[in-house]
Amino acid sequence: MRLEDKSLSFVVNFLLGVSWASVIIGAVTSFLSFYNDSFFLALISAFVGAMPGMVAVLLLELVITSKEKHLELKKQTKLLQSLLKEKEQ
Repeated sequence: MRLEDKSLSFVVNFLLGVSWASVIIGAVTSFLSFYNDSFFLALISAFVGAMPGMVAVLLLELVITSKEKHLELKKQTKLLQSLLKEKEQ
């Protein structure tokens, strides 16, 4: 995982796994429940069944990206402060 905090990294990885499992289970069960009626309806219901899991994956990736951005900005701030100290001396 890309995060530096090990406990947060474990939790986010676990939740990502659960979200992807939710996508697969939602799509397959929705598809199989409507397959007897119509193939087109089964595809649409599989897409709808996968949506909650995909939203969860999207939100978790947003959390990861925000955390990475925050850590990178902290590194840049530290570097800029050190350059400012060198310039003042």
